[in-house]
Amino acid sequence: MYFASDNWAGAHPEIARSLSEAADGFARAYGASDLDRKVEHTFSEIFERDVAVFFVGTGTAANSLALASYNRPGGQVFCHAEAHVNVDECNAPEFFATGAKLVPVAGRDGRMAPDALASAIARFPPDFVHGGQPMAVTLTQATEAGTVYTLDEIAAIGRIAHEAKLPLHMDGARFANALVTLGTTPADMTWKRGVDILSFGGTKNGCWCAEALVLFHPGRAREMHYLRKRSAQLFSKSRFVAAQFDAYFRDGLWLDLARHSNAMAARLAGGFAAAKSARLAWPTGSNEVFAILKNATLQALRDEGAVFYDWAAPAGIRETMGRDETMIRLVTSFATTEDEVDRFLSICTR
Repeated sequence: MYFASDNWAGAHPEIARSLSEAADGFARAYGASDLDRKVEHTFSEIFERDVAVFFVGTGTAANSLALASYNRPGGQVFCHAEAHVNVDECNAPEFFATGAKLVPVAGRDGRMAPDALASAIARFPPDFVHGGQPMAVTLTQATEAGTVYTLDEIAAIGRIAHEAKLPLHMDGARFANALVTLGTTPADMTWKRGVDILSFGGTKNGCWCAEALVLFHPGRAREMHYLRKRSAQLFSKSRFVAAQFDAYFRDGLWLDLARHSNAMAARLAGGFAAAKSARLAWPTGSNEVFAILKNATLQALRDEGAVFYDWAAPAGIRETMGRDETMIRLVTSFATTEDEVDRFLSICTR
């Protein structure tokens, strides 16, 4: 019963097979192989426009380089207060942008509120040099709270960003999970709603180590080449990242994997309705579920091999917890089975 993180899951067999096939023979290095070019073309097909694609090794690298590419002196980057870039990346975005600052923005359920974003940007008037200058807006899709921005919400944030002449970045570590929840297209969830640059994640959804920066304005690609190299993210054998994405996209595998992990999360969430000593903390729309459990039940789960993390209650939570209760986070993956979910829930209903 592994629910600690989708990062704990291995690689899907089709992706592992593609990696093995790429290991044979010789290919141009540093992103110049035929396979690299093929996958870059696939990205353009998926997003319905010409895009520039840069493979990197981690989501933190993707987010940091995305924001660094829009760096300004005294730069201020606006994000949700509990966004991954703000609480889980050891200040890497500020480091790679050589001194930029993240500005937390309020919003319920892990999503920035458009009004709060507009107010935060207005705190930095362009003629007040002491406060620094707005640099970018970044949102996480799906969010760290397991929720998903609607298309209209993305568009509203995009309008506010562009009215302030700021680029909009999307942290898409769980991009596929959000996409299948909304039942939309990659184009409709990104550039058609104002997104300028995307951190596209594959690692959490069945890949071994595959992340990509997707630039919807390829004219900005020249600077990114140098940023990626300087940050030690230009892999000599990048064909092994391309091989993962090649299998990931083939026959819609990436969407099938996301649908499965979302379905397992929904099964978990639904089961808490019948649980005697557990309840859902809030509804989510991806593969993360947050629940409040009796401490005795937590121990019983761990005694039987369940793996998950206790979780700090986020600001604005509507549920109150008793002294004998703890909030936990449960994350499903492409490898989660119905049996795992049902065993977990059976312990909660004792």
